[in-house]
Amino acid sequence: MSWLLEHEMAVRLGFFLGVLALMALWESQAPARPLQLPRAVRWTNNLGLVFLNSFLLRLLLPVAAVGVAGLAQQRGWGLFNLVQVPEWAAIIGSVVILDLVIWLQHVMVHAIPALWRLHRVHHADLDYDVTTGARFHPLEIFLSMGIKFAAIVLLGPPLVAVLIFEVLLNAMAMFNHGNVRLPETLDRILRWLIVTPDMHRVHHSVEDDEANSNFGFNLSWWDRLFGTYREQPRGGHQGMVIGIRKFRDPRAVSWLPGLLMLPFRGGISGYVINRRRWEDESDV
Repeated sequence: MSWLLEHEMAVRLGFFLGVLALMALWESQAPARPLQLPRAVRWTNNLGLVFLNSFLLRLLLPVAAVGVAGLAQQRGWGLFNLVQVPEWAAIIGSVVILDLVIWLQHVMVHAIPALWRLHRVHHADLDYDVTTGARFHPLEIFLSMGIKFAAIVLLGPPLVAVLIFEVLLNAMAMFNHGNVRLPETLDRILRWLIVTPDMHRVHHSVEDDEANSNFGFNLSWWDRLFGTYREQPRGGHQGMVIGIRKFRDPRAVSWLPGLLMLPFRGGISGYVINRRRWEDESDV
């Protein structure tokens, strides 16, 4: 298991770059929707935010999720370090439970006004492509890491389970934010198990009831189980508008300085999950 700690970063980076390249190629050959902004502008700023987040994490949180799992294992913390189960069961159970934690976190950042301020950096993207899946404000990244660390300490998952989960988290986020479409029959079958691009794209609609659906990033079960699943946008995938109604200025939502300042603009009372109307609102 020491090998995982030594090469965890390389494994994650390799999968990230590989999936990013594959999705970029797919998008260039068969885009699902035309982009409003040039790809060069979007990629430079969205990936610039990714690199900034990675730098800050390495600077301020040198211990990654696998390292926390290793510490929990050494100290005997967490469910799977206290209860003896077959390793395969601990691995599968850990990946599924961590997936649920991320789903609950996603609902939470839509429900709490201060957290929605951070999360709207992700939703304010005027387009929807593979880079949208990695576009988060640094403060939300640190919040997510804190929640993930706490879940790992309580769960005590095997190191390999955390690595699998981390790889899935990044790969599936890029896949289901891809500007691509699967054949309708294949999409309908796959979304009984995993989140597809068409399923998650609904979540990025400017319409509040659509934005409050399909919170999953990997397993689609949670949205079906908790009643937040929505099959299609009412205007269709070509007719739906991506983003947040209040934030349509490309300088504010597509350029890195604007993205970093976006959580601090506007009032604090408006947030997505309780929104019933958007017209004439100034505090979204």
